[in-house]
Amino acid sequence: MVEKRIRVLVAKPGLDGHDRGAKVIARALRDAGMEVIYTGLRQTPEQIVATAIQEDVDIVGLSLLSGAHNHLFPKVVELLKEKGVEDILILGGGVIPEEDIPFLKENGVAEIFTAGTPTGKVIEYIKSKL
Repeated sequence: MVEKRIRVLVAKPGLDGHDRGAKVIARALRDAGMEVIYTGLRQTPEQIVATAIQEDVDIVGLSLLSGAHNHLFPKVVELLKEKGVEDILILGGGVIPEEDIPFLKENGVAEIFTAGTPTGKVIEYIKSKL
């Protein structure tokens, strides 16, 4: 029997133009045996949700450095719920102040990985949840 591979969408919402961290995490997840879809820069929450549904992903990983995480991350969660999709694990990462993490978790983001988090910790978390 073939085991289903974990499918992850790595997305860059908003106007943030830096994607080195997103590419590093995408490569690490791929090397760990996951299927990774990378959206590229400057995606709207609507584009991210449409891609997540179309690609039938298990996880959406949102990466943001611009400071708009308190608006954009919950918007993605809200749009997924509006589409009736509540079985996708939402993760966030990037430059996110510690004081913003409780708000993001209260609004549907399962976990936040701040800048400098070892990729192994992200992989371990994902495997423990799926």
